[in-house]
Amino acid sequence: MTTATNTTAPFTVLGLDHVVLRVRDMDTAKAFYCGLLGCTVERTVDDIGLVQLRAGASLIDLVDVNSTLGKQGGAAPGTSGNNMDHLCIRITPFDEKTIQETLDQHGIAHSEVASRYGADGYGPSIYISDPDGNTVELKGPPDDAND
Repeated sequence: MTTATNTTAPFTVLGLDHVVLRVRDMDTAKAFYCGLLGCTVERTVDDIGLVQLRAGASLIDLVDVNSTLGKQGGAAPGTSGNNMDHLCIRITPFDEKTIQETLDQHGIAHSEVASRYGADGYGPSIYISDPDGNTVELKGPPDDAND
C-alpha cells in the first residue's frame, strides 16, 4: 500500500464538517437519523428543501429530491441517480487567496468563496471537484472565530 504525501496544501484538515444526502422521503429519513440514530434537527430551510441534523460535532444535511435544491442533483437515489450531493472537509487556516492560488496552480476549477452554514455555523467555503467528479467543499472557521 502506498501513502500519498501532501506537500502543497496551504491548510490542515480538521475533519468532516458535513455530508449532504439526497432523500426521497424526508419524514422517513428524519425518523431514521433522529429516531434510530439519535441525531437532532438543528436547522430547517423549507424554501430549498433542506433539513440539517446534528451528528456529534458534524452535520448530516438531508435534501428532499423533489425540492428546489434536490432537483439540481438529478434523479432520485438509485442505480441512475446520486445519493450524496457533496462532502465537506473542515480546514485550517482558511486563507482565501492562498487556497485559490494553490488550486489554480494545480488546474483545479473552483467556486467563489462564500459564507455558508456548516457544523460550526456560518463560515467561508469553496467548492471543488475530485478526480471522479465528486463535489468537495473546503470549509473554514465560523465567521465569528479567529483561526
